[in-house]
Amino acid sequence: MAAIETNGLHKRYGGDILALDGIDLHVEEGEVFGFLGPNGAGKSTTINILLDFVRPTEGSATVLGMDAQADSQSIRQRTGVLPEGYQVYDRLTGRQHVQFVIDSKDVTADPDALLERVGIPEAGDRTAGGYSKGMKQRLTLAMALVGQPDLLILDEPSTGLDPAGAREIREIVTEEADRGATVFFSSHILEQVEAVCDRVGILRAGELVAVDSIEGLREAAGDGATLRVELATVTDNAIEIVEGVPGVTDVTQRDGGLTVSVGDGSKTAVLSALEDAGHEVTDFRTEETSLEEIFMSYTEGSR
Repeated sequence: MAAIETNGLHKRYGGDILALDGIDLHVEEGEVFGFLGPNGAGKSTTINILLDFVRPTEGSATVLGMDAQADSQSIRQRTGVLPEGYQVYDRLTGRQHVQFVIDSKDVTADPDALLERVGIPEAGDRTAGGYSKGMKQRLTLAMALVGQPDLLILDEPSTGLDPAGAREIREIVTEEADRGATVFFSSHILEQVEAVCDRVGILRAGELVAVDSIEGLREAAGDGATLRVELATVTDNAIEIVEGVPGVTDVTQRDGGLTVSVGDGSKTAVLSALEDAGHEVTDFRTEETSLEEIFMSYTEGSR
């Protein structure tokens, strides 16, 4: 059974603003799914529809096998949510925040254990109004983890966190996935996504333009691979030779060599062309296309 499924999901605001344009999305139970897109692409609108905070103009959505609109209360009982920009209650303590969710879900849980898990065990008796931005983010994550939810929806979970905090988020996501939970993970920090996600979906202007594993997307973007070539001497002639090799899309000079954007079949041709012209290649290496490069190729419209 799919943890999340949408069919032909459209959303218009005010009749002329199209936020979602026919989204067909399938997220498997137990997977960590990265949901990517630039600002305004429709990520938050999709999440709000899944949680029944917003109603679609057309199409349908199911969450944990239930209708997102008709069964929203049952869905929320089994879902933990870390929304982007959540506002805590300044006068309530951290423990009171977590206890409120425990009572709302009618589950048995230890609020102090949850605060400890997210790295703020000492803050349980302090009012949240005095928390730093990172502490508020950790508190909201503790609230999302109440009741061992079947589905975690995390919208920009690393906001306000330092690198150590971001690493702890990744560890918690991995632990939850190992437990069997589905994690729907929206983030602008692509390193986070690449570290934890099984598959990713990329939104652009309300359309889902790609869904695959990161490796699958990388293979599809093979024409964006990078070749680093070290030369005994870098000359204008070497650059001209490389620019003339079929499949080369970009050449940049740097200290001691060239950075070349090439297709998979062009790497050997670049090296051969340089050596045939008398240039001494002292070293070379290829680099995988980064998730950032893949993301840009889809969101800027070149793919």
